[in-house]
Amino acid sequence: MMRWTGMVAFAFLLVLTTLMAGAVDAQPVSPRASRSVLTLGPGWQFARGDYPQASGVAFDDKNWTSVTLPHSFDAAEEGDGSYYRGPAWYRRVFTVTAPTPGRRLFVQFDAAATVADVWLNGKHVGRHEGGYAAFRFDITAALVPGRNILAVRVDNSATRTIAPLSGDFTVFGGLYRPVSLIETDDLHFDMNDHGGPGIYARVASLTPERTGISVLARVSNATGSRKRATVTSRILDAEGRQVALMRRATTIAPGQTAVVPLQGEVASPRRWDGVRDPYLYRVVTQIGEAGDQVTVPLGIRTIRIDPTQGLLLNGKPYPLRGANLQHSARPGIGNAVSREQIVEDFAILREMGSTGVRLAHFQHPQAAYEEADRLGLGLWTEIGVVGEIEDTPAFRANAAQQLRELIAQTYNHPSVMIWGIGNEIYADDPSVTRLLESLQKVAKETDPSRPTAYAHCCQADDHPKAMVSDVIGFNRYFGWYKDQSGQTLGRWAAGFHATHPDRAFAVSEYGAGGSIRHQADPPGDVDPASDWHPEQYQSEYHERNSRELADKPYVFAAFVWVAFDFASAGRHEGDRRGINDKGLVTYDRQTRKDAYYWYQANWSDKPMVHITSRRHNVRRTPDVEVKAYTNAGTATLFVNGTEQTTISTEGQIARWNVLLRPGPNRIEVRVLGQSDSVEWSYLPAPSMISPAD
Repeated sequence: MMRWTGMVAFAFLLVLTTLMAGAVDAQPVSPRASRSVLTLGPGWQFARGDYPQASGVAFDDKNWTSVTLPHSFDAAEEGDGSYYRGPAWYRRVFTVTAPTPGRRLFVQFDAAATVADVWLNGKHVGRHEGGYAAFRFDITAALVPGRNILAVRVDNSATRTIAPLSGDFTVFGGLYRPVSLIETDDLHFDMNDHGGPGIYARVASLTPERTGISVLARVSNATGSRKRATVTSRILDAEGRQVALMRRATTIAPGQTAVVPLQGEVASPRRWDGVRDPYLYRVVTQIGEAGDQVTVPLGIRTIRIDPTQGLLLNGKPYPLRGANLQHSARPGIGNAVSREQIVEDFAILREMGSTGVRLAHFQHPQAAYEEADRLGLGLWTEIGVVGEIEDTPAFRANAAQQLRELIAQTYNHPSVMIWGIGNEIYADDPSVTRLLESLQKVAKETDPSRPTAYAHCCQADDHPKAMVSDVIGFNRYFGWYKDQSGQTLGRWAAGFHATHPDRAFAVSEYGAGGSIRHQADPPGDVDPASDWHPEQYQSEYHERNSRELADKPYVFAAFVWVAFDFASAGRHEGDRRGINDKGLVTYDRQTRKDAYYWYQANWSDKPMVHITSRRHNVRRTPDVEVKAYTNAGTATLFVNGTEQTTISTEGQIARWNVLLRPGPNRIEVRVLGQSDSVEWSYLPAPSMISPAD
């Protein structure tokens, strides 16, 4: 039975519900550690709209809706192209015993969109601006014995001082990530370090024989007197064996935070080597023998991006190939997804053969970074400076805050390779360059070990704003958007490299719309703004563009836009309003489009075969082409149970011309113990109808 230490005493039913929901802190905590964490999942009262008196203790919320966090308050509205942007309130009661001397209680929000004001027992304890990062408030001084009322006002209205100001995505509102209570000693690791763990572990030196590890521990003293403490960091391997021990004594002034440096070595280090070997250590750091304790991941690795060789992981080429992930959202719940759903998304991406993911266009939940660590997927992660900016001190300060939060909260993840400082800022004036220069400075001051990137789209390739970051990402849609016609992705990439041989660059976005409801083989021309996005056009687009990038090692990364269809209220195209359908997988994750399997055939080592145009299952002419994606060298066709021919594949594609019989036809392709089959029916059109119709 788990014992909760300190002042927080919850009713038995509440504790039992929370434990059964798997909501306890995922970090391993020693039985002798003083920190305890409880996630506040059920038990919230919610109302959409503004209720100015709802912060008060006496406010009556019995007619509000009971909800369980995480919760998005506008998630059901994405389908019609419009959704609610405005205030909403959440309230929750919890019970405490008499406060324990020497202990503190914090409330942590893993995210709240977009502005959150928090009250405890009618006292305002804090405000956070920005919808995608974690934040905490110390609520110790506002606690009372017995019943305590936590009230939160959230507001996802567009605000000109808070990034993002625009973007091709729906801004789901609410407490859409978990909320928890964290109890610590007065002497604790910094809980006010931009929502991070207060621990920074990095590789200081690396040889095959040993690696030097540097740990910076931020220790806060919330007492009124000087405190002397010993900080210990232990490095554990994947099996839990201690492989290094670091210890340092320090003195912390009252009300201050001290930065405690520790140095250690790991002999015969096993490297975190991406999907080749995603080996993880853990750094367990503790104050004293039984004080506050925090565990962070450690991946021993080096990264370098070379303008000619591309990305080098541990000195070896490691091209990042994968897709953009526009948050792990789902129909009906928006961004309020479970950990299991995030795990599902990363499993789908890894099964495709991805080696990397771009997390667009803001900070993602911690589970995303943890899964990338575990699977070996290299990450480009960025802040929400998207589309528009305001040339004001308030906006610049908010953008810098979001970058500091992103770095503090994800610094220890070896999967994080690139800090993104902005995406597709449309304005063509010096204020954009000045903003990016200020963010570049913040990134370099906070973490000089990782490169920065800006995703550029809409002006000249060598525009000043594209030259600020360490490396460049280009969002290029040749073959889809008409204003990017007359060029191909391969010719463009070769031309940029020839003109700027010393600038490392990636294709941060390329893609095309594709609806599983729209089938045409061949697809013909497609207007992106129309309501006709045949799946076959998307597949052919990706066949062509990925081939053009395959022989260019200097393109250090190429990310498809996008992994999954997603909610975008401003979209009025394809088969539904409010959906961006460029995903390789449908919004509900139930259907992987043909283009997904094209990449799997090219990127995955696991034998596979997939027959394309499977949803084009009613044919009006008997002469059809069977096309299959496969990573096998040969493939065998069966039609209605009869073996036809075995052919050699060409460029991961096998093709046969087949004459269908009237009615249903079973088409099967076999390779290396794998097979795929579809049923196509040949149904001739009425003879009086013109074939043109």
